[in-house]
Amino acid sequence: MWPAIQWDTDRIILIDQRKLPEEEVYVECRDHIQVAEAIEQMVIRGAPAIGVAAAFGVVLGLRKIQNRVGLDEEFGHILKRLERTRPTARNLFWALERMKRVFKEHIELDLTELKKRMLEEALAIEKEDAEANRMIGFWGKEMIKEGQSVLTHCNAGALATAGYGTALGIIRAAQEEGKKIKVYAGETRPFLQGARLTCWELDKENIPVTLITDSMAGYIMKKGMVSVVVTGADRIARNGDTANKIGTYTLAVLAREHGLPFYIAAPLSTIDFSLGDGSAIPVEERDAGEVRQIRGCLIAPSRINVLNPAFDITPAKYISGIITEKGIAKPPFEESLEKLRKVA
Repeated sequence: MWPAIQWDTDRIILIDQRKLPEEEVYVECRDHIQVAEAIEQMVIRGAPAIGVAAAFGVVLGLRKIQNRVGLDEEFGHILKRLERTRPTARNLFWALERMKRVFKEHIELDLTELKKRMLEEALAIEKEDAEANRMIGFWGKEMIKEGQSVLTHCNAGALATAGYGTALGIIRAAQEEGKKIKVYAGETRPFLQGARLTCWELDKENIPVTLITDSMAGYIMKKGMVSVVVTGADRIARNGDTANKIGTYTLAVLAREHGLPFYIAAPLSTIDFSLGDGSAIPVEERDAGEVRQIRGCLIAPSRINVLNPAFDITPAKYISGIITEKGIAKPPFEESLEKLRKVA
């Protein structure tokens, strides 16, 4: 499995997801500023992967500090820079909160030992995410039956996580169990994560995949070509309302209209228990150029107004289940998610 992110002594190495599928290019980050820029520029994306990257970004930022003078203040600057990168992704803030807690617990240690403890925590976050994805696959594979067709959106695979994937992890687990399934991948405009990344991953795994434009989803559902819809998530409120890549809400409504189950696959770290519902989830607005052009080619008048929210919110009423590493939450989600949190 190719790693979206890899720690190597005094740097992290990222596969540049902007270049896929044409080129497999790798980017090195040696400080937290470079990590923050890589997150903002979509070199690395996917909520769990962003969280892992941010944790390592903290480590790299601290490594530049050579004495304890102003240590607490400098650490605060590192956190704030990483927090500004992608506002919707819950895993980013969850990982930074963990790093902050470890820093506060061990701030009195020798600086070398403190840096060691921070690296250990970042490595633990990475390992836990990879393990969680495997368990999501374990629980979720039962939702896909022999011979079924799965529709997915954006990219929730190994590239979006520390490995294996969430939504694609379920698909992988079903295939590994011997089930013959096929996948429809929505292209996911405007950044084309489904076309460029999901199709690339599934092709490498020899999992049959058919690419469709986002506007074809209703057509293939009506034709009976889809059995189940599975996507990832960037933030989930405690009532089950879910933020995911723009277009997910549309798929959920279409799935309900056609009597199809619609599942969210995400680790518990994606759930923001401080939010009662999705109305409080911040939705990132990205640059208009992502919509006006594709790979540098202008597809709309350069002065035209553009709306480019990166995410939408799917109300809990459209979600059949939320598949986590601790099991599958079913409606009412406020009760079932809380039970899974207590198990964790």
